[in-house]
Amino acid sequence: MHEYSITKGVLNTVIEEAQKAGAKKITEIRLVIGDLSTIIDESVQMYFDILSEGTLAEGAKLAFKRIAAEFKCKECGNIYNKPQSGYNCPECGGMGMPTGVGREFFIESIEVD
Repeated sequence: MHEYSITKGVLNTVIEEAQKAGAKKITEIRLVIGDLSTIIDESVQMYFDILSEGTLAEGAKLAFKRIAAEFKCKECGNIYNKPQSGYNCPECGGMGMPTGVGREFFIESIEVD
């Protein structure tokens, strides 16, 4: 459900920026989302379709760019992307800790007419 408030914030931001630029229409919004952010693309898309009705952003394409979660092994120092299951290092089997990469959520760019 947190996707609703996130999507509303994105929509408000892109509309404000488009208006500052004198745009008549927003055609595409590129979002960067880290795998650890717990944000679901489909939910953002659904809320965007509803919330953007009647705005400059109505009909705009949402493009999602996913950032893989990155971990660092406490044992050997290896930096790796999260495996399919678990969090252990693929090199030594040690415990991996998140590096912070993969928690991103931001608007990368906006295309307007």
